[in-house]
Amino acid sequence: MRLPPLTLIIGGASSGKSAFAERLVLQSGLSRVYIATAEAHDLEMEAKIARHRARRLGQGWRTVEAPLDLELPLSRIQSGEIALVDCVTFWLTNQMLDDADVEEEVDVLLATLGAMTRPVVMVTNDVSGGIVPDNAMARAFRSFQGRLNQRLAARADLVVFVTAGLPQILKGEPPAVSDATGGEHEDGSPAEDAFDAQARSGQRFW
Repeated sequence: MRLPPLTLIIGGASSGKSAFAERLVLQSGLSRVYIATAEAHDLEMEAKIARHRARRLGQGWRTVEAPLDLELPLSRIQSGEIALVDCVTFWLTNQMLDDADVEEEVDVLLATLGAMTRPVVMVTNDVSGGIVPDNAMARAFRSFQGRLNQRLAARADLVVFVTAGLPQILKGEPPAVSDATGGEHEDGSPAEDAFDAQARSGQRFW
């Protein structure tokens, strides 16, 4: 499967977006680099990180920890590699907790993505639903995240929304799936392929 330069996977909490993004990257056939932004500040987060690591175990991932600086690991992605950033939301949270200039950091991130010559898949949280947060920091986070998601979606070639583990294309076209001879086929994909016949005829895939 040939993925475009930038793919954005967006969804709510526990929507299945990370698992979907990982499957997408696995099916690219490229060497995979997992850029992890989460930090284990408590036992609950430790357990979540452990579950994600267990899911990737034995699949050939190279993991890079990057809670604040995404520019360096992204700039080091080599030919034949694909990067998965999971996730933008934790990266943004870390920037705010570090009292960083969030707008400046976002500009740097977007510029880095614009200069990338290797494919990147980014995972982010949708924060547009629900009630208005009851404290100033949470409201500021929601505002920053919403604007960042819009900027990422505007730059991305493919945007996929995941709900209950089911992905839906919001922007772009399904990537071409290569057959055994290296050619591309447009229908009749086996179930294990990322995009089946239903995907090709409508909005839902996987």
